Amino acid sequence: MESNPQLELAYDFLEYTGVNVFLTGKAGTGKTTFLRELKRRSPKRMIVVAPTGVAAINAGGVTIHSFFQLPFGPYVPGSSDTVERGEKLQYTHKFNREKINIIKTIDLLVIDEISMVRADLLDAVDDMLRRYRSKNEPFGGVQLLLIGDLQQLAPVVKEDEWALLKQHYASAFFFHSKALAATRYVAIELKHVYRQQDREFVDLLNRVRENRVDAAVLDASCKYRSIFCRSESFLASSFPNTFTLIFACSNSSVRLRTSFANPSNSSCVCSIVSRFSSNNF
Repeated sequence: MESNPQLELAYDFLEYTGVNVFLTGKAGTGKTTFLRELKRRSPKRMIVVAPTGVAAINAGGVTIHSFFQLPFGPYVPGSSDTVERGEKLQYTHKFNREKINIIKTIDLLVIDEISMVRADLLDAVDDMLRRYRSKNEPFGGVQLLLIGDLQQLAPVVKEDEWALLKQHYASAFFFHSKALAATRYVAIELKHVYRQQDREFVDLLNRVRENRVDAAVLDASCKYRSIFCRSESFLASSFPNTFTLIFACSNSSVRLRTSFANPSNSSCVCSIVSRFSSNNF
């Protein structure tokens, strides 16, 4: 990968300081590549975790719940309990000696897809690290690398769970974690998109991502329908009337509906059929 000042800055913070880092940026800006390079180059002892199994596999790690043996359900700050289906669940799992040694000796905890991690889950991680490390330091004194894009997937919280958590948190997002608020961390945003070389296409994706969809975006989407849809003949046979593209963004989506009723029909009719709200960002 070519020289990138943001990536170099992130590496320097992680390698030469103990400051926590939030590494963000839109899709294709090199977040995953940076993590692979960090694992290859850094002498620090690190653990990589993620909120879901798929995210953990992609990051080359394990899930947060698996590594820390956390029960599911809301975590109440300052308590050793979590609540699930109206019942209190305690941290009854005991780590074996090998897991305890790992926790005691890690230098860096990497959490990928941090946008999906709830504030209470991050505080539960803090609680577990303090148990086996420094009790008086956030996250037991472990340095954090938080990787993710807040304009992608949001944390999932049910209404009954939020009824309990809203007494302790301003929102479910990770940055409202009480433990994280007690730390120093820097946010580094990656700007350069490596995944796409077509600047017009990158601009189209950015405008959808940033809730700036208008007639020009819809017209441009028709130009790139081969990229979105791969094969018009396949779509014509599989979807005789319409084909729907869904661009997920926070809790809403834009669907671009393109007509493929007749494979020889080169017309492209697009329409916005669902909602966007700037409050989601």
